[in-house]
Amino acid sequence: MAQAPGLKLVPTPGQTIGPFYGYALPFEKDNELASQANPNSVRLHGVITDGNGEVIPDALLEIWQADEHGKVVSRDGSLVRDGYTFTGWGRVAVDNVGHYTFTTVNPGPTEEGKAPFIMLTVFARGLLNRLFTRIYLPEDTEALANDPLLASLSEAERSTLIATREQDGSLRFDIRLQGENETVFLSYPRES
Repeated sequence: MAQAPGLKLVPTPGQTIGPFYGYALPFEKDNELASQANPNSVRLHGVITDGNGEVIPDALLEIWQADEHGKVVSRDGSLVRDGYTFTGWGRVAVDNVGHYTFTTVNPGPTEEGKAPFIMLTVFARGLLNRLFTRIYLPEDTEALANDPLLASLSEAERSTLIATREQDGSLRFDIRLQGENETVFLSYPRES
């Protein structure tokens, strides 16, 4: 289709999460970035809620992250889960009580002194565009204090981006879409 000279087209808004097509979503072991048998595997889990604190039973979450050495995986075939290869990417549909679980590894820093984190994307009904945020590991307090993104936030906002380490070693990260204790979401100019 030809465009009229001088006419600038404006992008249309993104679409909501559905409809899903069963042949494409979900896929086998979509939430397993690492095998549960991997001695370095860790469970990342939490609950997603709306502005009223009600669980969202039909959200879809995706994560991307570096491996435990801080290396970003760049291999083709991340949809193929062979049980051995760390993929660096995963997707999960939450259950009917808004809970999600990934099996992954603790990411390492991608640069010396940087705070390791996991990128998270949220798709849900009523969202015209997906939401982006980060999940920081709680242990390296010096790296967290020096992180430029975290340093730009208030203490209350910072706390919404830092996971809690549970007694069994799991990471707990709850997501709140609006309201009190709303998770900080990031804006990427080329994505808006």
